[in-house]
Amino acid sequence: MKFVFTEKKMSPSDDLRAYAEKKVGKLDRLFRGESTAYITFSVERNRNIVEATVNNNGMFYRVKESTNDMYVSVDAAVASITRQVRKNKTRLEKRIHEGALEKEFAPPARSDEEEEKDFKVVRTKRFSIKPMSVDEAILQMNLLEHEFFVFKNEDSSGAFSVVYKRRAGDYGLIESTDAE
Repeated sequence: MKFVFTEKKMSPSDDLRAYAEKKVGKLDRLFRGESTAYITFSVERNRNIVEATVNNNGMFYRVKESTNDMYVSVDAAVASITRQVRKNKTRLEKRIHEGALEKEFAPPARSDEEEEKDFKVVRTKRFSIKPMSVDEAILQMNLLEHEFFVFKNEDSSGAFSVVYKRRAGDYGLIESTDAE
């Protein structure tokens, strides 16, 4: 497992980094292939915060833990990511076997007020898009706690697709008609 450390408003000791590498490194047994762990240490209002993001083959597991002790925060983050990984594997197994989410979806309607506002791009992200099934994309979106997720739909010959969470609690799917 590769590690990338970031510090905000503090400089962690070498012992803390070694402790984090040892604890987060144990997560590597849950994954196949090479993983990368992004660990951020910060202190806000006398709270020690650890943000950990583990990327394994395009699947991201993200957690933020805050306690009075940085070592306890690291332990809590590892425990949370372990729960996420196991929950993800269980969900994926159930959905693949049950064939869930075979519904027809429609995009949400837009109001006239939204179209009258000025549009300003304040952030741009670039990333590679991984081919995956709709179920995997929904799991990934939920793990990242996002409202939508962009992917190449392997069930539709690599069509550019977006899954999103609807207000009713179910999910929507937008697909391009021409796969390239």
